[in-house]
Amino acid sequence: MITTWRRFLGFDGSVRLLMINQLTINTSFYMLMPYLAFHLTDSVGMAVWAVGLVLGVRNLAQQGMFLVGGSIADRLGYKPAILAGCALRTVGFAALGFADSLPVLLLASAATGFAGALFNPAVRAYLAADAGPRRVEAFALFNVFYQTGILIGPLIGMALIAVDFRAVAGVAAALFLALTVLQARALPARHAEVSEDRRAGVIGVLGDWRVVLANRGFVVFTVAMAGSYVLNFQIYLALPLTVQDAVAATGAGAGGGSGGGPGFDVGSVAVAALFAVSALVAIAGQVRITDWAKRRWDAAQALPRGLAVMAAAFLPMLAVPPIGEAVRAAGLAPLPAVALVVAPALLTAALLGLGGVLVYPFEMDTVVRLSGERLVATHYGLYNTVSGLAITGGNLAVGAMLGFGAPIAATVPWLALAALGAVGALGLVLIGRSGGLSAPAAAAEGAAGVRGRG
Repeated sequence: MITTWRRFLGFDGSVRLLMINQLTINTSFYMLMPYLAFHLTDSVGMAVWAVGLVLGVRNLAQQGMFLVGGSIADRLGYKPAILAGCALRTVGFAALGFADSLPVLLLASAATGFAGALFNPAVRAYLAADAGPRRVEAFALFNVFYQTGILIGPLIGMALIAVDFRAVAGVAAALFLALTVLQARALPARHAEVSEDRRAGVIGVLGDWRVVLANRGFVVFTVAMAGSYVLNFQIYLALPLTVQDAVAATGAGAGGGSGGGPGFDVGSVAVAALFAVSALVAIAGQVRITDWAKRRWDAAQALPRGLAVMAAAFLPMLAVPPIGEAVRAAGLAPLPAVALVVAPALLTAALLGLGGVLVYPFEMDTVVRLSGERLVATHYGLYNTVSGLAITGGNLAVGAMLGFGAPIAATVPWLALAALGAVGALGLVLIGRSGGLSAPAAAAEGAAGVRGRG
């Protein structure tokens, strides 16, 4: 961690502030969102279908508007997009905590989603611009702050929800408000270089989108990487569901047979451990692993290797059913049995984290290089939109496979996910060999850049 801190201090103030930005964003988001569904059903008294609608609107507003958010950042400047997104999420989070009517909650959910679509592409484009030749190193450090927020956010939320969900929402909104004020005062203005032939208004934005879609190398790379997001998302879907079922099969329910107090849920603790393991791998290893990889590989080598690790990560899950049968036959006590049946999932989470650590800095840097450093935020916007669509389709498929009875549900989803990762890794190898991960000529010609303003 000392090395990480020294690296952090070695960057310009704007880069450091953007990392603090991401830490605060993730801390606030993950202290509220994991507990929102329970609040809406238990405290507000909403039907489950309405809760699903509220949560779905947030995801749709964010994933569906990434391209718009990226265009706004490229057109109006990175700082205005970041500030607008943070301010909008301040209002949205406050409303989610205090509103009790479905129309208001839907508006608040849409606002929080669109806020993410505004600041996510802008932050990454800004970071890439100010980090310059140290982009890979900067994105590695950025991921440490990103994962730290994911780790500490739910813990803070858990402490505050003991008081009231409104306390959670209030603190989350206050953090975003403080972040908005801090960045308004301390973050220098940056915007993409605008060429003379770019038109204003909707027609100009559509022209930008055509430019990005016509970037064949970038589009191919985006499609090849989309599967990695399906793999990463399984820490929220397939792994928790499987862990909960495996724990339940051992007979360890609330209390876990361990003398724990009321409400102690072994399954929930096991699921929390998945997130903790994945985040800790990134926090502890990101900087050192990136340094090690940079000395040996370029993006064309690091990306397929990282994706191959993510593919292999799902193979340990094939051991869950036989381990479950063995512990039941042995008549082990609930908690030792839980430790054994959860071990493969923890290994999977660790390997997913390791693969992500290897992929992420090179992935973010490659997006910038393939953009030719032109319309960078718009490229990030399209990249995130395609990834979001892949996650949606992948989750539908994985959910359907998990819905089948044994042995299909115990084997097919994991083999399918491993195959998806292997295909993606092979695709990246082929793209890299053809030179498809190199920067286009436009970058060498200095066709674009980023300049200060204001």
